[in-house]
Amino acid sequence: MTDFLPKEVREGLEQARKIDLNRKARLRVHVGDEIYPVRRMWATGFALDSSDAPHLRGLVDIYDSARHVYQCLIVASSEEAGEMSYEFKRRTAAVDSAPVDFFRDENAPVALIGH
Repeated sequence: MTDFLPKEVREGLEQARKIDLNRKARLRVHVGDEIYPVRRMWATGFALDSSDAPHLRGLVDIYDSARHVYQCLIVASSEEAGEMSYEFKRRTAAVDSAPVDFFRDENAPVALIGH
């Protein structure tokens, strides 16, 4: 069906599709002050729109809206079909608190009451 549409209409439809994908994307990659929406994410990597994504390399942070999800070490791997793919060298889940080196009993008191 798209074979019968004029070139300008096809380009307009493709542009609208890209805008819709970026709007629906909740995951974002933060590199310094730059922020890029993630199009797809899988176990070993993720993909960004190739029109605005540079060849990223190194340490990046991945956020789900405002929540910090992962800290990753990445390398750019390939570019195809309008997407730039990146592979994880390391992907570490972000946590709110530091890990402890002792056992915490879940029934332990929160605080001690003095006399």
